[in-house]
Amino acid sequence: MSRPREFDVDRALNQSMEVFWTKGFKATSYDDLTRTTQVKKQSLYCVFKNKRELFLKALALYREKNIAKLEEFSSQEVSLLKKLEAICEAALNQSDEPTNRGCLIVNAALEFGTEDEEVNREVGLMFNQVEQVLEKVIRSGQEQRLITTRLTSKELALHLNNALSGAKVMEKSGASRQQIADVLRTAIALMMPEIV
Repeated sequence: MSRPREFDVDRALNQSMEVFWTKGFKATSYDDLTRTTQVKKQSLYCVFKNKRELFLKALALYREKNIAKLEEFSSQEVSLLKKLEAICEAALNQSDEPTNRGCLIVNAALEFGTEDEEVNREVGLMFNQVEQVLEKVIRSGQEQRLITTRLTSKELALHLNNALSGAKVMEKSGASRQQIADVLRTAIALMMPEIV
């Protein structure tokens, strides 16, 4: 008979996600993970197999949490501009932590490049899901004539998603909140209809 699990798996996964988010995959050691989770290495890896498997689960958790947050903001009954601003703010790390962690998914894309198919799958899922949320909001704005129709909702969603990704890199590299806000405000302004 196997022994019952001695730790809260969801809690350990959330804590591991925070470690990977702060340090990256390669710089995170087994000691970092066991110290943070307070779970012995053997117990941790009975559930998650190895560090890479734990990292992939952490990426999926991060993606799911962030997409849920974006969908929540996109469904609010507020003006289109406030909705787009809320989505942009939600996509960035708005905490007062001086760590400049950026976005775990973007960080993983930069750390791994194209060398890991499963990491790339998570990165691709995140970008596609963010794009879908943005496209839905933009399409609604176009129907209300609040967003330009010179480009398709898909093209504009790609544009804003790219601006968000760039802003996340800026955040990671220590850019000021004002610089990041200026980039995103410009990206949104370029989608507004021309006044003739």
